Amino acid sequence: MASIRIGTRGSPLARIQAETVRNLLGDAHPHLADQLEIVTIRTSGDRIQDRTLAESGGKGLFTKEIERALLDDEIDLAVHSMKDVPTFLPDGLKLAAFLPREDVRDMWISAGGNNIADMPKGFRLGTASVRRQAQILARRPDLELSLLRGNVDTRLKKVRAREVDATLLACAGLHRLGVDVPEGYVLDTDELLPAAAQGIVGIEIRAGDDATASLVAAINDQTAEICVHAERAFLAALDGSCRSPIAALAQPLGSAQFAFQGEILAVDGSQVFRTERESSAERLAEVATEAAEALKQEAGETFMKAFLAGPR
Repeated sequence: MASIRIGTRGSPLARIQAETVRNLLGDAHPHLADQLEIVTIRTSGDRIQDRTLAESGGKGLFTKEIERALLDDEIDLAVHSMKDVPTFLPDGLKLAAFLPREDVRDMWISAGGNNIADMPKGFRLGTASVRRQAQILARRPDLELSLLRGNVDTRLKKVRAREVDATLLACAGLHRLGVDVPEGYVLDTDELLPAAAQGIVGIEIRAGDDATASLVAAINDQTAEICVHAERAFLAALDGSCRSPIAALAQPLGSAQFAFQGEILAVDGSQVFRTERESSAERLAEVATEAAEALKQEAGETFMKAFLAGPR
């Protein structure tokens, strides 16, 4: 019987996420457990480490080779960290299922274990994220920026070796890897709003592949699905890419109600525009789109032109 091929990046975190999907699918469909095969695909984002994503071509660097394999029928489904998935998918592909969301927050990590306010003047922040850069600059405009890419272990080693003074990592990835960071300080979402879809693992398939759609529907988390579509609608309305500092978070409030928060920033952190709204599950994506349009009006044409241009 033919294998069911699960495509993924080769990083330790990506492998764990793909293995989680395989295990969940095996539990949901025991008769297919022996057919589930993980296929590792090296992406441009894994190869290019000396430039930011914005300079290298965007978030699609982590997905385009995997999506090409999906379109070419070399794999049957792809597993992604949703915050790495471009706002607009290639023709012929669709997002079909999502795992329950992990911790959405970011962790602040510095060699001395200090929080942001206590860092010395001119400290070196290592990050490749335009969002994180802008958010920290808004609080500490005196910092120095240093490009820091690589997997979690690589970035932690560079902080501990004092190649940079501090960095930020997603709590979700640390939890999934089982990595304990004693010197880390978890930032509440009121302090640092996360990237859209942070903490959510998504499954992408070919449009029209009803068999695979039915297979993965059994492990879909409806709350994660509602949140990710709202946060991506916010990105789409802003024409958001990795060149633009954007944060977004949808969270359930109970009784089928959701809270939505969105934020856009100047790259240098000098301007911050933020909105908060509540909505039913059914209207959440629409409300997120309305929130983006309102922020564009509030920010003004001059800001939005620079915002969409990204860092120079």
